[in-house]
Amino acid sequence: MHIGLIGGIGVAATLVYYQRLVTAAAERGVAKLDLTIVHGDIQTLIRNNLADQREEQAREFLPLVERLRGAGCGCVAITSIGGQFCANELAAISPLPVVSGVVPLDAYFADQGIGAVGLLGTRLTMRSRLYGQLSRTNALALDDEIDLIGQTYQDVAVSGACTAEQRALFFDAGRRLIAAGADAIVLAGTDLGLAFDGHDPGFPVIDALDVHVAVLADLAAGRVGISEVSL
Repeated sequence: MHIGLIGGIGVAATLVYYQRLVTAAAERGVAKLDLTIVHGDIQTLIRNNLADQREEQAREFLPLVERLRGAGCGCVAITSIGGQFCANELAAISPLPVVSGVVPLDAYFADQGIGAVGLLGTRLTMRSRLYGQLSRTNALALDDEIDLIGQTYQDVAVSGACTAEQRALFFDAGRRLIAAGADAIVLAGTDLGLAFDGHDPGFPVIDALDVHVAVLADLAAGRVGISEVSL
């Protein structure tokens, strides 16, 4: 299947999606990956995410989806866990099936025997406990520090870089979530790889991006049908 990605939200995360999807598809025997990426506006996404304006953001994404359809794509995925906040609203108006980056997580956690996860990401992602879409796994967040962690994550996503101080904040938050009962920390912000990749925080980490990429790679390889994984 020809995969369509809405990228640019942010750029660093889009690059990681591209790199990991190419690798995962090759591991599944896909010699020539059909892939098209369009560029979204991160500042508009941030404004709508902070205000929880789901329908407004879905309408922002719609012209990008139409361009992907015109390029021959058979599905669309948003390369941002924060951007998933309007996935259902986008699916309702999209000319292409929308492959969620959140829905597969619940089954993945359960399959791994994980009873509770700690969340790091945008304010809304943490506050809503991954948009309320986890039914088999308990989600934890540091409620008193959601604004601080969310703003720090936003700064990282916009700049495309993570300072030592920002990394230390995320690692400290992760340790306290583990102490509060989380079995693993979920990078529920797609750009958090800038803080965690190549570093050992001292606790188990699950990158939500990898779970999403695995679904997209399975689609590209024909291992699953679009009706099985789309909203």
